[in-house]
Amino acid sequence: MTTAQTFLAVALSVIFLPLGLAKIAALPFMRQAAAHLGMSPGLYRVIGMLETAGAAGLLLGLASVPLGVAAAAGLTVLMVAAAVVHLRHGDPPGQALPAAVLALTAVAYAGVAIAAG
Repeated sequence: MTTAQTFLAVALSVIFLPLGLAKIAALPFMRQAAAHLGMSPGLYRVIGMLETAGAAGLLLGLASVPLGVAAAAGLTVLMVAAAVVHLRHGDPPGQALPAAVLALTAVAYAGVAIAAG
């Protein structure tokens, strides 16, 4: 395990865990975001569960590289899909950028984890 692997796992988890929990709890701003994207609160809760599981998987990946890489892969797919959904709904590219950056960061984590593995 390297410092970069630990840093990326913790940084991504600090981002995904609260966002995932907010979606699961269907907080008002998350219900509004779901409605903006044409998604039901139930679907947004599922996305929140995936984000929360991904955050946990990244942290557990510090002890088990394959688990961390799998979590990073799942979060990468989820964030690429998020960026596509934003663009398809006519949002400006700047609104899709955070998802794209998170996808690239998850790929970086996977690369570092595999190299350290």
